Amino acid sequence: MKQVVFDHIGLPEDVLKLEEVSTPVPRPHEVLIRITARNINPSDIMFIQGRYGIVPQLPSSAGFEAAGVIEQTDANQTYPVGTRVIFTAIGTWKEYVCIAAQKLFLTPEGMSDDVACQAFVNPFTAYGMLETSGLQAGQWLLITAGASAWGKCVIQMAKKKGIHVVCTVRNSAQKQVLMDLGAHLVVDIRTESISKKIKEISEDGVDYVFDAVGGEQGTKALNCLKSGGKMYVFGLLSLEPITLHSGLLIFKNLSVSGWWLTSWWENLSPDQIKIAMRTVFTYLVQQEIMVDVQQKFALDQFKEAVIAYQKEGRTGKILIC
Repeated sequence: MKQVVFDHIGLPEDVLKLEEVSTPVPRPHEVLIRITARNINPSDIMFIQGRYGIVPQLPSSAGFEAAGVIEQTDANQTYPVGTRVIFTAIGTWKEYVCIAAQKLFLTPEGMSDDVACQAFVNPFTAYGMLETSGLQAGQWLLITAGASAWGKCVIQMAKKKGIHVVCTVRNSAQKQVLMDLGAHLVVDIRTESISKKIKEISEDGVDYVFDAVGGEQGTKALNCLKSGGKMYVFGLLSLEPITLHSGLLIFKNLSVSGWWLTSWWENLSPDQIKIAMRTVFTYLVQQEIMVDVQQKFALDQFKEAVIAYQKEGRTGKILIC
């Protein structure tokens, strides 16, 4: 089978390579999956660069999220051959993978592979952050990287809850798309002041910040919190840390904490997992939450896929199919 691997960390365009290896043989508790679609997430790129919370065991394949079809079932015949599934794993940029049957999600009827391969990381991160925050209708939420796949999910889910969303972008051309999805205010950080724009609609500031960027933009977002406000940090797209001003935290009684999908998911009860899955998958199947695809590439076109992913102004997901 073909797989994309790297044997040392670095820029994807420098370290990734395509190789031929034997198709893996599943253990008794595993199924063999033929992968039909994968999407590129920021975590994939950071993993290759050695900047993610999971350290690659070299040599390693890339990618964490995918959709596929069961080619060989497990010893207990948990799912029949031909069943379509969604899953996460370390290393999905390959043709086949062996996954424990208990770690699979069944692809809902009516969900395409284009949607299925991006149905977990961003939609469930958006859902989980909103649930964890406890934000209520009428409250204000500021998110950075509003035009990202995650940002679009947050906007749409928050709208369903009556939460007012302010988001940042780096391209004014993206503003109307996000407004149409339900954002109340979209700020172009290259030409506009976040704090000034927020004061025009909420003098006291926002109740919560979800930050995907860090660096200067994350620092400015933190300054927009009202007294008692909270920030969740879950991404570092800028690769720069947030500057925390002690006086600001003390006198406005602010709190900043990290948020990671893996940790949140592991602490859910079985009933909470069922509710989350039913809610998010229903949104996606019924297209109450829309996800975008900008371009699709074959596995052996991974270099072109990475280049397309890195293009500024991209408005949809890059898929490797």
